[in-house]
Amino acid sequence: MENNTPNQMSQIKVPATYMRGGTSKGVFFNLEDLPQEAQVAGAARDKLLLRVIGSPDPYAKQIDGMGGATSSTSKTVIVSRSSQDGHDVDYLFGQVSIDKPFVDWSGNCGNLSAAIGPFAIHAGLIPQDRIPENGIVTVRVWQVNISKTILVHVPIVNGFVQETGEFELDGVTFPAAEIQVDFVDPADGEGSMFPTGNLVDDLVVPDVGTFNATFINAGIPTIFIDAESIGYQGTELQDDINNDDTALAMFESIRAHGALKMGLISELEEAQTRQHTPKIAFVSKPKSYQSSSGKAVNESEIDVLVRALSMGKLHHAMMGTAAVAIASAACVPGTLVNLAAGGGEKESVTFGHPSGTLKVGAQAKQTEQGWVVQKAIMSRSARILMEGFVRVPSDVFE
Repeated sequence: MENNTPNQMSQIKVPATYMRGGTSKGVFFNLEDLPQEAQVAGAARDKLLLRVIGSPDPYAKQIDGMGGATSSTSKTVIVSRSSQDGHDVDYLFGQVSIDKPFVDWSGNCGNLSAAIGPFAIHAGLIPQDRIPENGIVTVRVWQVNISKTILVHVPIVNGFVQETGEFELDGVTFPAAEIQVDFVDPADGEGSMFPTGNLVDDLVVPDVGTFNATFINAGIPTIFIDAESIGYQGTELQDDINNDDTALAMFESIRAHGALKMGLISELEEAQTRQHTPKIAFVSKPKSYQSSSGKAVNESEIDVLVRALSMGKLHHAMMGTAAVAIASAACVPGTLVNLAAGGGEKESVTFGHPSGTLKVGAQAKQTEQGWVVQKAIMSRSARILMEGFVRVPSDVFE
């Protein structure tokens, strides 16, 4: 970290890069650039990241920080040279609560995964001899939160990361260069991809109802339910749900009881401090609708409709990790996602979300141990928005 001169001591300066990855953006740090207190996991690191983002904020605006007051923009990333054989960098993701004083380290951000490759190159963490003059460099990423491998295929032109291009991603206004991201063996390595052992379960939620649900640990732990069972069409946009406090409370109750059934928590109350995982999503057969940008999405373009909530609100597009869960579930015959997508065996799925559509591939096969997904593949894009220093008050660790 750069030395701070006396007239700057009311604030400390920390080297940082502000990046968009997929339909998210966050503040990226090289581990070595963090203040000594924050180079290890613990309260000091959390305090720093909360203050960087501008949380906790009872106004839920994050005006005094880098956050954008949504789950997609209240994110932090720490990257370092990898401690794992066969990998280039370690990637640690922190989802910062907007209105509460905690950082959730329980899962990955699939969208920001696309930005790890470009950031690693930008930060000098990839040897120069690995970077071609023109072509693709595959950055081998160890995702620390979930102990998984991600391969980020970064386009290089004239020796530099190609950030601009013609690839369009629904949920992102401007086109950019395409980055393929491979999530290797995305299912939970500690147990079954389907933690209850079933493709479909009954989920009993007191004072709400009993629902068919598919629980899956792939990409990120996710609970899928049918849209119709909760009175929705699957074509809803953010305002249809995020302005309805009763609906949000219902989804949180379903999510908490689902987390309990998945074995992610042992007491219902624990769900309050584990907002990032599991995700909850609802699915429906294809229907035509108008996306949040006004673009028409025709039912013939998509296999299934999916709407997902993140950090208690309907997501404006789709979390990358949830997209992995969607593809994984869609490619296993008999899950709710697969049935909504027409059933049968699949190698990819195109789903409709509030901002448009997304295609994700998944290689699934049945083994003696049950269903296994070997790889999920999607295209994203990433771009450096700003680089330099982020400042935080010098009493941040007190």
